[in-house]
Amino acid sequence: MKRNRQRKKNPDSIFPIKIDKLKQIMQSKFENNDDLLFTIYEQEQGKKAAVFFISYQANSDKVEEFLLDPLLSSKNEWSTSSIKNEIPLGARTTKETLEDILKGLLIGEVFIYVEDETEAVSYLLLKKQHRQLDRAENETVVLGPQISFTESLVTNMNVVRWSIRSTDLVLEKLMIGKRYPREVRIVYVKSVADEVDVNTMRQRLQDLDIDELEDSTVLQQYIGDSSLSVFPIFYSTELPDRFSYAVRQGRVGVLTENSPTGFIGPSSFFSFFESTEDMYMRWPLGSFLRVLRFAAMLFSIILTPLYVAAVTYHYEIIPIDELITLGQSRAVVPFPPIWEAIILEFLIELLREAGARLPTKVGQTIGIVGGVIIGQAVVQAGLTSSILIIVVALSALSSFTAPNYLMGTTVRIVRFPMIILAGLFGLIGIMYGACFIVIHLLKQKSLGRPYLSPVYPFRWADLNKTLFRGPLQYENKRFFSFRPKNLLRYGGNEAKRKHDIDE
Repeated sequence: MKRNRQRKKNPDSIFPIKIDKLKQIMQSKFENNDDLLFTIYEQEQGKKAAVFFISYQANSDKVEEFLLDPLLSSKNEWSTSSIKNEIPLGARTTKETLEDILKGLLIGEVFIYVEDETEAVSYLLLKKQHRQLDRAENETVVLGPQISFTESLVTNMNVVRWSIRSTDLVLEKLMIGKRYPREVRIVYVKSVADEVDVNTMRQRLQDLDIDELEDSTVLQQYIGDSSLSVFPIFYSTELPDRFSYAVRQGRVGVLTENSPTGFIGPSSFFSFFESTEDMYMRWPLGSFLRVLRFAAMLFSIILTPLYVAAVTYHYEIIPIDELITLGQSRAVVPFPPIWEAIILEFLIELLREAGARLPTKVGQTIGIVGGVIIGQAVVQAGLTSSILIIVVALSALSSFTAPNYLMGTTVRIVRFPMIILAGLFGLIGIMYGACFIVIHLLKQKSLGRPYLSPVYPFRWADLNKTLFRGPLQYENKRFFSFRPKNLLRYGGNEAKRKHDIDE
């Protein structure tokens, strides 16, 4: 009667079952897979128990030490309750359905089932194989912590919790993917983060109806506010320092299993030109570098289109002496300026992509030597002018100043339609393109927040955290545009106070 009542509570349960039958079911599910280890043990009293797991997922040494030795040395009759008492490991659960058992096996769980019991006991003894914490490769910084995230979610969470030592830190667990589930963590400080942002992020993740999740960068595309924009909506980072700083400011972070990057939302357009090392410098230096990045972005987008427009339609804006030099340089070039610029920009992007895909030492050689040799050969062959070589090189160099790789790539992509507009309509085409970009950015949102905050809507109090970096005594408040619960970081009056040595 008791077993019948148990079945009614969970109609999907496969227990109680004979061990031989359970072995047949497991072998049929893992057909032609020799990695499933299913071992049957029997006591003198005739009680049978099965221990089964996937060999490459579970740590076999821990299985033998922490499970098999206590199980086989037990003098009590085996049962689910006795196993729980004699093997009191922390990562222990019970499973009743075949679906839960299969999912557990795939993530490294080891199962013990005693014949005719109503549930199986599982222990998570995962074999962890991941690289150690190392320096960041894509987001290099001069000052501040140098370590980067790894593919291990546990390691990434430990690093974040080490950086944010507070009981308010929340790492909320979600499983994304129906066929191949993957663990995702929503990271925020509950006493600071706005509940609307947390709920929006949680809802978007829970509403995902996908089979599998490849990486956190793919997850951003699933839950982003706009899938048609070339501009990144969430800030993706491999630096725990940058990730933790944003979470402490009241934003919401997301970490994904088997992904060496996390992302942060909401994010503004201007946050992609900030670097954590700005905070480690004195404020004049940090402000100078931040303004330099904004200027470099603008420089990268309009410099080559401005050259094309001037040479094609607006000779009058070029000084006479420079116009003579420019005419002599372009005298043997058979292409119009628009095609000359597009071809050269394409060659620059080709070299950059080749250098990124080749091994590190070879890639650096290709980028430097290849650029010099090809540039000189193109000029000597009369395919382009030497002045355009300088212009394109400066544009490419400016795009590399963006601390975020995705934003730097976006700037380079935007440059191509701007060149086409400049070649077709001159300076008016450049204005058309600039207005289109501004209107597009005004319409964008990140986690429901305006993408151009604090410029639109205008927030004077946040400008010293965006366009430049003010002295620390004036940065005692968090970013108001993202509506944190606790706006004050520290007392401004106390920060301004000067202490004498005898106080």
